[in-house]
Amino acid sequence: MKPKHLYLALAGLGFLLPYSQFAPWVVAHGLDIRLFLSEFGANPISRFFGWDVIVSACVLIAFMRIERGRTPVRHPWVPIVGLALVGVSFGLPLFLYLREDALSASR
Repeated sequence: MKPKHLYLALAGLGFLLPYSQFAPWVVAHGLDIRLFLSEFGANPISRFFGWDVIVSACVLIAFMRIERGRTPVRHPWVPIVGLALVGVSFGLPLFLYLREDALSASR
Protein backbone atom coordinates (compact mmCIF):
# COMPACT_ATOMS: atom_id res chain seq x y z
CA MET A 1 0.00 0.00 0.00
CA LYS A 2 1.34 3.42 -0.93
CA PRO A 3 1.77 5.92 1.93
CA LYS A 4 -0.74 8.23 0.23
CA HIS A 5 -3.46 5.57 0.40
CA LEU A 6 -2.53 4.60 3.95
CA TYR A 7 -2.86 8.22 5.09
CA LEU A 8 -6.24 8.52 3.38
CA ALA A 9 -7.46 5.34 5.11
CA LEU A 10 -6.18 6.62 8.46
CA ALA A 11 -7.95 9.94 7.87
CA GLY A 12 -11.15 7.98 7.31
CA LEU A 13 -10.66 6.14 10.60
CA GLY A 14 -9.69 9.41 12.27
CA PHE A 15 -13.05 10.82 11.23
CA LEU A 16 -15.27 7.80 11.82
CA LEU A 17 -14.03 6.63 15.23
CA PRO A 18 -14.29 9.97 17.07
CA TYR A 19 -17.65 10.79 15.48
CA SER A 20 -18.97 7.32 16.34
CA GLN A 21 -18.78 8.51 19.95
CA PHE A 22 -19.63 12.18 19.47
CA ALA A 23 -22.69 11.83 17.22
CA PRO A 24 -24.74 9.75 19.71
CA TRP A 25 -23.84 12.23 22.46
CA VAL A 26 -25.10 15.13 20.31
CA VAL A 27 -28.28 13.21 19.50
CA ALA A 28 -28.89 12.62 23.21
CA HIS A 29 -27.91 16.08 24.50
CA GLY A 30 -27.88 18.46 21.56
CA LEU A 31 -25.07 20.97 21.26
CA ASP A 32 -25.04 21.76 24.97
CA ILE A 33 -21.63 23.44 25.30
CA ARG A 34 -21.81 23.71 29.08
CA LEU A 35 -22.53 20.00 29.46
CA PHE A 36 -19.84 19.18 26.91
CA LEU A 37 -17.20 21.18 28.79
CA SER A 38 -18.38 19.75 32.10
CA GLU A 39 -18.03 16.18 30.85
CA PHE A 40 -14.81 17.00 28.99
CA GLY A 41 -13.17 18.04 32.26
CA ALA A 42 -15.02 15.61 34.51
CA ASN A 43 -11.91 14.03 36.06
CA PRO A 44 -8.11 14.17 35.90
CA ILE A 45 -7.90 11.40 33.28
CA SER A 46 -10.26 13.15 30.85
CA ARG A 47 -8.37 16.43 31.42
CA PHE A 48 -5.10 14.59 30.76
CA PHE A 49 -6.38 13.35 27.40
CA GLY A 50 -7.97 16.70 26.63
CA TRP A 51 -4.77 18.64 27.21
CA ASP A 52 -2.80 16.04 25.27
CA VAL A 53 -5.05 16.53 22.27
CA ILE A 54 -4.96 20.33 22.57
CA VAL A 55 -1.15 20.39 22.70
CA SER A 56 -0.97 17.88 19.82
CA ALA A 57 -3.26 20.12 17.76
CA CYS A 58 -0.96 23.12 18.38
CA VAL A 59 2.08 21.06 17.39
CA LEU A 60 0.27 19.89 14.26
CA ILE A 61 -0.55 23.46 13.23
CA ALA A 62 3.11 24.45 13.66
CA PHE A 63 4.21 21.35 11.70
CA MET A 64 1.79 22.09 8.85
CA ARG A 65 3.00 25.70 8.61
CA ILE A 66 6.64 24.62 8.50
CA GLU A 67 6.04 21.82 6.00
CA ARG A 68 3.94 24.06 3.77
CA GLY A 69 7.09 26.10 3.19
CA ARG A 70 9.02 22.98 2.18
CA THR A 71 6.31 21.19 0.21
CA PRO A 72 3.46 23.38 -1.01
CA VAL A 73 0.23 21.38 -0.77
CA ARG A 74 -3.00 22.13 -2.54
CA HIS A 75 -5.77 23.45 -0.30
CA PRO A 76 -3.64 23.82 2.86
CA TRP A 77 -6.68 25.07 4.78
CA VAL A 78 -8.53 21.74 4.50
CA PRO A 79 -6.50 19.93 7.22
CA ILE A 80 -6.93 22.96 9.51
CA VAL A 81 -10.72 22.71 9.10
CA GLY A 82 -10.51 18.95 9.68
CA LEU A 83 -8.46 19.56 12.80
CA ALA A 84 -11.00 22.05 14.12
CA LEU A 85 -14.09 19.97 13.28
CA VAL A 86 -12.79 16.51 14.21
CA GLY A 87 -9.34 16.61 15.76
CA VAL A 88 -5.75 15.52 15.36
CA SER A 89 -6.81 11.98 14.40
CA PHE A 90 -8.30 13.40 11.19
CA GLY A 91 -6.24 16.54 10.57
CA LEU A 92 -2.80 14.90 10.70
CA PRO A 93 -3.39 12.01 8.27
CA LEU A 94 -5.31 14.37 5.97
CA PHE A 95 -2.34 16.74 5.87
CA LEU A 96 0.06 13.82 5.31
CA TYR A 97 -2.15 12.61 2.45
CA LEU A 98 -2.08 16.05 0.82
CA ARG A 99 1.68 16.26 1.38
CA GLU A 100 2.24 12.84 -0.24
CA ASP A 101 0.04 13.91 -3.14
CA ALA A 102 2.18 17.05 -3.62
CA LEU A 103 5.41 15.06 -3.37
CA SER A 104 4.25 12.49 -5.91
CA ALA A 105 3.13 15.25 -8.28
CA SER A 106 6.55 16.92 -8.07
CA ARG A 107 8.41 13.67 -8.93
